[in-house]
Amino acid sequence: MFKRLIETLDAYKANDPAARSRLEVFLLYQGVHSIIYHRIAHFFYTHRMFFIARLISQYARRRTGIEIHPGAQIGRRFVIDHGMGVVIGETTIIGDDCLIYQGVTLGGSGHEKGKRHPTLGNNVMVGCGAKVLGSFTVGDGARIASNAVVLKEVPTGATVVGAPGRVIRIHGVKVTDPLDHTHIPDPVANELNELKRRIAELEKT
Repeated sequence: MFKRLIETLDAYKANDPAARSRLEVFLLYQGVHSIIYHRIAHFFYTHRMFFIARLISQYARRRTGIEIHPGAQIGRRFVIDHGMGVVIGETTIIGDDCLIYQGVTLGGSGHEKGKRHPTLGNNVMVGCGAKVLGSFTVGDGARIASNAVVLKEVPTGATVVGAPGRVIRIHGVKVTDPLDHTHIPDPVANELNELKRRIAELEKT
């Protein structure tokens, strides 16, 4: 337990240039506090002591502004930067070395039963305000941009932007956008060209 706490504090220092020491991070960072509360709540949840688990998680929510359901499974060195407004659902699974920012929701789409929330692989980053909704996997090393709305599986190493989210890069290589907004067909021009063609044919006869 102590080793994992030290790992987490070091992960915060590595990801936040403003962090000066482990002690500062431990005492003042709400993301660290929320994870400590979650580890305790998750212990009770896995031992089917659901009321106590929820009691701890709700206390943590009021104190930190971060809501993590006690059923969520969270890996090592998890960093929540700033953190206010973060929501993590019950069946969410988060791998190791993940980083999320304020306002992120890892939630359900409202259509699934059982496993309702996303699975994040290792080394995933989710930008501020992003929403990842549904039971699918976000691959290792993926990057989700601020305010993106992700509703389907994300490949390993992909960068996702927009609402709804679309992949623009995979392992740093640009992906061609199937919808070209600057070269879409003009239906009026197409009809006029067709009329000109028919008139030209009639004039020949």
